[in-house]
Amino acid sequence: MTTLDLYDHGIPAEGHFGYAQAIRSGDLVHVSGQLSFDEAGAFDPEDDVAAQLDRTHVNLDKVLAHYGATRNQIVSQTLYVVDLVRNADVVARANRAYFGPHRPVSTALGVTELTFPGQLVEISCVIDTKLPA
Repeated sequence: MTTLDLYDHGIPAEGHFGYAQAIRSGDLVHVSGQLSFDEAGAFDPEDDVAAQLDRTHVNLDKVLAHYGATRNQIVSQTLYVVDLVRNADVVARANRAYFGPHRPVSTALGVTELTFPGQLVEISCVIDTKLPA
């Protein structure tokens, strides 16, 4: 029997909602929607897209580190953004800053709301651990 390689941040929402932050399936790692929460699992409710993107990327980096992966191994991402039209430029700048010259496939969806009050961004992705780091 194969054991699953799951990753959790250790926050209460994982147990409450019944999900893992990430799971490895062969060479691929599927990452649940990452968002802007601190070390204690408290969501940072400030209505600041840029700040939330920064914190979300910090949390995504923790997932990457667990699997020994880098940003260059992210092959696809999906961004959920409240008021995407108004925030598109901020999202684009943060995306370019996070990935540098690497360009994964990407889908950005404008949504009316996300799980937590004040939450403006959520990012899920797929990592291919066989790609060069």
